[in-house]
Amino acid sequence: MSELIAGVDEAGRGPLAGPVTVAAVILDPDCPIPGLADSKALSASRRAQLAEQIRERALAFVVVALESAEIDQLNILAASLEGMRRATAALRPQPLRALVDGNKIPPNMPCPTEAIVKGDSKIQAISAASILAKTQRDAEMVAADAIYPGYGFAIHKGYPTADHLAALKRLGPCPIHRRSFAPVRAALSVDLFSESPGPRE
Repeated sequence: MSELIAGVDEAGRGPLAGPVTVAAVILDPDCPIPGLADSKALSASRRAQLAEQIRERALAFVVVALESAEIDQLNILAASLEGMRRATAALRPQPLRALVDGNKIPPNMPCPTEAIVKGDSKIQAISAASILAKTQRDAEMVAADAIYPGYGFAIHKGYPTADHLAALKRLGPCPIHRRSFAPVRAALSVDLFSESPGPRE
C-alpha cells in the first residue's frame, strides 16, 4: 500500500462572518479524480461535482468548522491552524504525512507535516481539501442567509463586499459576524452611540 498522505486546506479566512472551514483528505491512488484544482479556480457547479466525487472516492476525509466565537477568541490565523490540526487528527486511517496549503505548519500536528505555498494548485490532495472546505462553507452560508436575512450571505458568503458592508452598517452585526474583525467592530461602535436598536442577536 502506498504511503497515506493527507492534503489539508481551509476556506473562509477573509470573510467578516461565518466559520473558517478546514478539510483534510487522503486520496485513493487507485481511484483518481480528474480535474482537481484550486477551488477558487473552479465554477460553483464544477466544485459541487468534484466534491461529490471526492466524498465517494477518497480513502478518508474530514471537514471541521471553527465558528465566529472561536475565531474571535483565537484570531483567524490561529483558528485556521487549529482547524488543520483537528481535521488531520480526526482522519481514519491516520496519515503518515500531511501537506498543508500555505507557509505555516500548524502546531501539535499528529504526523510529520509540510507547508506548501499555493499547494491547492500543486498537490491534488490539497486541491481536494480546498474543494471540500469551500463547498461545505458555502452551503453553511447559504443556510445562514435564511436565518439572518438582509445581509446577503447566500451571495457573498460573508466576504466584505460593498453590499455586505452596507448591510452591516444598516443592520448591525448578527451573531455569526466576527467581532474581532475591524469592519464589524466599527459597526458595533456605531450601534453603541446611535439610536438604532443595536446588533441583532
